[in-house]
Amino acid sequence: MNHDHPILQVALDILELDRALQIASEAVEGGVDWIETGTPLIKSEGMNAVRALKDNFPGHTILADMKTMDTGALEVEMAVKSGADIVILLGSADNSTIADARRAADKYGAKLMCDLISIPDPIARARELEELGIDIINIHVGIDMQMVGITPIELLRQMRNEIHIPIAVAGGLDATSSGEAVLAGADIVIVGGNIVRSPDVTASARNIRRNMDAPVPAVKDKGSTEAETRELFTRVSTPNISDAMHRKGAMHGLFPVNPGLKMVGPAVTVQTFEGDWAKTVEAIDTAQSGDVIVIYNGGSDQVAPWGELATLSCINKGVSGVVIDGAVRDIDDIRKLEFPVFTRAVVPNAGEPKGFGEINAEISCAGQTVRPGDYIVGDDNGVVVIPKERAYEIARRSVEVEKNESRIRDEITRGSTLSKVMRLEKWEKR
Repeated sequence: MNHDHPILQVALDILELDRALQIASEAVEGGVDWIETGTPLIKSEGMNAVRALKDNFPGHTILADMKTMDTGALEVEMAVKSGADIVILLGSADNSTIADARRAADKYGAKLMCDLISIPDPIARARELEELGIDIINIHVGIDMQMVGITPIELLRQMRNEIHIPIAVAGGLDATSSGEAVLAGADIVIVGGNIVRSPDVTASARNIRRNMDAPVPAVKDKGSTEAETRELFTRVSTPNISDAMHRKGAMHGLFPVNPGLKMVGPAVTVQTFEGDWAKTVEAIDTAQSGDVIVIYNGGSDQVAPWGELATLSCINKGVSGVVIDGAVRDIDDIRKLEFPVFTRAVVPNAGEPKGFGEINAEISCAGQTVRPGDYIVGDDNGVVVIPKERAYEIARRSVEVEKNESRIRDEITRGSTLSKVMRLEKWEKR
């Protein structure tokens, strides 16, 4: 590659050209070598985005992620004439398209990278692409696959000795995994969100650059997926989670008894009847440390099935919090205990422990269906329910939402406004 260190490539997968130029400038300051005109940017701004990046960064290699599937020569020609040094095609394109693109690249002195995203047999296809004259193979794990925990590193290890052209890796890489990619044999490390969405682009790029230049083997024991899921949910807000779920999952009509406290954990569900607090208390014994008890109190907020003594019992058991579609009492004592409780009402009177109802059945609570084991997250904004089978994925997506908001917040802090950063007028539905 004619480089004395692994190449760091930033993928500008954003929509606005002026933001892309600013972020690219900050990324270059942090040690980025190559600048990729991402597909969203090309679709939004066309070849003007490639021209602008070439004009502003003449000393850097510019890539155009055309994701070409057809008309290979035409798309390579338009990208190269606009300033691209490397054009990115899809590895799933027909061999005739690859050959056509190769001829055009040779004519204009450009290189070709092939993206192996969603290829059923990527190693076999990489061998074919090498024979067809592709310059660089890109092992790319798409965003949806990243969200369920798939990384490109293992495939890189398998492919490294199978082909002889440079290999790039992309897909959710951060400072730690970028170093791991270099140790596994990556020639080019492509980073998007962990640079582009950072509130401090330069510092993020510099940290990744540092770890690539002096990589340290990653510690493999990251703990269980459940532990990682809980940790990720702890880092984000319920609005972040709701956005990641496309505005779904939010409970309605609840308020926090103790503002400023957060709860995260799998649900232990309770279905009970008005004022019957037996099952609500028995659920404490069923719950494990870190669980959240979710109670439907028969649609009534006239009688409280929960109070101070039940709260104290939860603290002893290590329960993370309680949600009550109904009423709570002893609110002054619960506040002193500093325990997360979310409720619909406060009343002084309790009912009787008659024992009707069920523990760990599917329930409806504050407008949401809750099953045992579904993740519950609560903070001052409210409570959201995350389906247990998608908890890890939603946690990862929520972190991406938070990163994007951090970057927007930084741009507003510099003197812009939300509508200007988001280009609302441009992107309003017509």
